[in-house]
Amino acid sequence: MAAIFQGVGAAATLSSSPSNSFVPKKFLTSPRRSFCVPSSVVVRSDGSVNFDLNSKSRRAQQLVANAVATKADSSAASSSSNPGHELLLFEALREGLEEEMERDPCVCVMGEDVGHYGGSYKVTKDLAKKFGDLRVLDTPIAENSFTGMGIGAAMTGLRPVVEGMNMGFLLLAFNQISNNCGMLHYTSGGQFTIPIVIRGPGGVGRQLGAEHSQRLESYFQSIPGIQMVACSTPYNAKGLMKAAIRSENPVILFEHVLLYNLKERIPDEDYICNLEEAEMVRPGEHVTILTYSRMRYHVMQAAKTLVNKGYDPEVIDIRSLKPFDLYTIGNSVKKTHRVLIVEECMRTGGIGASLTAAITENFNDYLDAPIMCLSSQDVPTPYAGTLEEWTVVQPAQIVTAVEQLCQ
Repeated sequence: MAAIFQGVGAAATLSSSPSNSFVPKKFLTSPRRSFCVPSSVVVRSDGSVNFDLNSKSRRAQQLVANAVATKADSSAASSSSNPGHELLLFEALREGLEEEMERDPCVCVMGEDVGHYGGSYKVTKDLAKKFGDLRVLDTPIAENSFTGMGIGAAMTGLRPVVEGMNMGFLLLAFNQISNNCGMLHYTSGGQFTIPIVIRGPGGVGRQLGAEHSQRLESYFQSIPGIQMVACSTPYNAKGLMKAAIRSENPVILFEHVLLYNLKERIPDEDYICNLEEAEMVRPGEHVTILTYSRMRYHVMQAAKTLVNKGYDPEVIDIRSLKPFDLYTIGNSVKKTHRVLIVEECMRTGGIGASLTAAITENFNDYLDAPIMCLSSQDVPTPYAGTLEEWTVVQPAQIVTAVEQLCQ
């Protein structure tokens, strides 16, 4: 393996040096694990859903139609008359990764089946053909080994993107992520930076069972030195991927299995998203709803009902799970004076709990009602589709919570 990375590093030295890091706030499957590419459903940003109505995809139709809500209040950016190009979310991730690999020869990819198979969800499809096996490295089924190898590669000047076939598998690499990835910059006295991106699919909604339906945001949030972001649209998926690769900090990028087939028109020109900035999805006056990832669409589905009932919710996709964008969140709290947090993470020790504490500490005087938090139940995710759906927050629960807050 050392010879492999020496080869990559040697190739890198023949080209231009890596660009400056992104500055925030200023502007073949393996025999043991295999997943199907989510190809039976396409959810467009205008809310239309296309299904492959064969017998194998009928169950997927039912689940995805319930899980991914219509994107309300979408701008004309999704119109076919506007410039740009339409991409599915997993294609946007691939485009961002490919552009950064073209831009910087130090960027490399490693993980299980990321090479000629193209990744379990095709995020790395065709990259091995274009960049070669040294920069798109298939690894054994050994998360602790290849994650540690990626961290070591980052210490030597490369910019590895490590893919976990499923976020639950990265628990095997928790020691490397916590004791090495997050701390080496500090424990080396600043001699090393760790510009690594760790990414992969997670979340509930594909009947993958308890071990493959993990939401690990709460596991990693307490690690010093780690940044965490969660993508929710093709636009921010590409922008966050590019920004994470350019960052000098280790970044964990959370992707949701049910959002890979979400389609949106994105700009043709190069862009990045701020790693520490939330997104205002819908301005409002009555209540602030903070959410991220898949729950963004459950919230927007609930927002339609709330508007019909006379409520005006403000919806914010926090995107940056660590650190929180307390500037955007605080301004919203000062305006609405009520906060509802909606997450797919577990309730005990989840992102919602940390966000509740941050808001209470900084903006308690502006609150006219206690903060409410809707989270997944603290149970292993059932395999049965109906039971699986019951474990996560549904739009009707969001509507009820807003009505209680605004009484």
